[in-house]
Amino acid sequence: MNSVGQPLQQRPLTTKLILAGIVGLIVFALFQIMPQLLPGSGGNTAIISKSEAQAQAAAFAASRLGYEASPGDEWVILYKTDSSFYGYMSREKLLEDYSKNKLDQRYPFDVYHAALYTSGEVDALLTVDLNMYTGEAVAFARGADAAAAPGLDYGEMPAKAAVKSGSTANLASSEPGLSLEQKEKLAAPWLQQWNVNPANLQIEANSGNYGLVYTDSSVKLGESLLHYNFNFTGSSVSYYRAGFSAPAWHDTYVDEQTSLAKKLTLFGYGLPTLLLGILALIYSILRQKYTSFKRGIFLSSVHFLIMMVSSYNVLSESGSGSAEARVTAVIMFIIYVLYSLLMSLLLYFSLVGGDGLWRKEEGLNPWPRAKEPGYGQYVLDSIRAGYVWAFILLGVQTIMFIILSLTLNNWSTTDASQSPYNMKYAWLLPVVAWLAGLSEEAVYRLFGIRMVKKLVRSTFIASLITTLVWALGHTLYPIYPISSRPIELTVIGLLFSYIFLRYGFIAVMFSHVVFDSILMGATLIFMQDKVNVGAGIVTIILPFIVGYIVYRFNPPHKPDQAQPVQPLN
Repeated sequence: MNSVGQPLQQRPLTTKLILAGIVGLIVFALFQIMPQLLPGSGGNTAIISKSEAQAQAAAFAASRLGYEASPGDEWVILYKTDSSFYGYMSREKLLEDYSKNKLDQRYPFDVYHAALYTSGEVDALLTVDLNMYTGEAVAFARGADAAAAPGLDYGEMPAKAAVKSGSTANLASSEPGLSLEQKEKLAAPWLQQWNVNPANLQIEANSGNYGLVYTDSSVKLGESLLHYNFNFTGSSVSYYRAGFSAPAWHDTYVDEQTSLAKKLTLFGYGLPTLLLGILALIYSILRQKYTSFKRGIFLSSVHFLIMMVSSYNVLSESGSGSAEARVTAVIMFIIYVLYSLLMSLLLYFSLVGGDGLWRKEEGLNPWPRAKEPGYGQYVLDSIRAGYVWAFILLGVQTIMFIILSLTLNNWSTTDASQSPYNMKYAWLLPVVAWLAGLSEEAVYRLFGIRMVKKLVRSTFIASLITTLVWALGHTLYPIYPISSRPIELTVIGLLFSYIFLRYGFIAVMFSHVVFDSILMGATLIFMQDKVNVGAGIVTIILPFIVGYIVYRFNPPHKPDQAQPVQPLN
């Protein structure tokens, strides 16, 4: 980090550091990328498009459910996942058996949920769930069962959703007059269509909220049983789904962990971050002599704009379909606007306050101004440092994953709410990398470290405290036990702190952006369609492009034009 008044010059990258970056990238590729390319991993299998899913759902509705298309029809396609079942398989190391026995083809945990809305109706007329790889229909619902379909959790019973939403419809008892024999007779053609051997089926005595439940004794994954679930309306099947369910003890464990994660997020991350925001406002005023209130306006405005684009990208798809979903999406968007405004203000005062603190308290220049001589070359050198350190961080993260897997037996599950398959434009996913790199490094490194150091008198302890706060903000990710993510990110966060203290704010910001951009770019590339593959590649190189543009707009001064940098004080 340069001192105030010192000509701008970034630290050179040593040969050892560059080699460490190469090693880190190789470790990341071997243990995080290559496994996705192995047969049966799913990473080398193309997923059908949403337009293909719609065509398949419409064909199934016409041929199997007897529905004739009308001009006012609207199909809404969402990605749903059974995170409970996948998490159980991940935890018990059953994913290989699940794939090897081709159970993923007949009983997928990931589906495209196609819901049909007709003109003038607020609820779905029918729904069809499709295998995302083959396009084969694996479940359906119609009438009240379709209207009561849950959110993005494929494993949740539709009857539960009806109860939660206040519906008076009791799906399991919609036809209380049907005898067990009549229900079996109605279910038989559907079991035959899906090539189910009746000899392997036993009727569940307690069908819960379903009208009829079979258990298949011939197929089992650990303690997870295969069920065929039916509901009935009149003299027809109104709901059918076959699939596995995780044991109750697994769901109880996840609920307990999630409850703990919410508390840690609130008290370990939310309140300390709010306190930092208040202190950033105070010290922006107290140190205004050593900084400028104009400096953070552009970056904070860009941050707000990106947050709005990101929010729209997610909520525009989740708000498709029913009137209730649209109203919910509008309310959520308003909440996101207010939240985005608050976070952008936090960023603004962290930039201003952090810059003033370092200049006044330490005489250091962590965030150089564009008008300072050598700024363009400094940014370009910071970009190079950012890429090298991002490669190192990817390797460190991979090693942490391996260590945590061997010591804590950590595991992860799916989350449809943040999936690019539920975004209007999946290729916009990587904008989140810029949000994180800009705001988190400003709040927890640029401002946070120097602010906390005023209290603890130690740079390392200050870095550790702000890193822990930052790490606890990631406990709600679907990774268990929830302690594993803070442990991993404490190591990563201390490295970010080191990069900031040694190379300055611009370098650490770009190292964070590149780190996240590579992870998100890889996600897009694995989606395999041309648009997202191209977007993934651009995502990975975009930080360099941005840095180079800054360099071109701030070319090095000729020797006779160079002016010494004057201290602000």
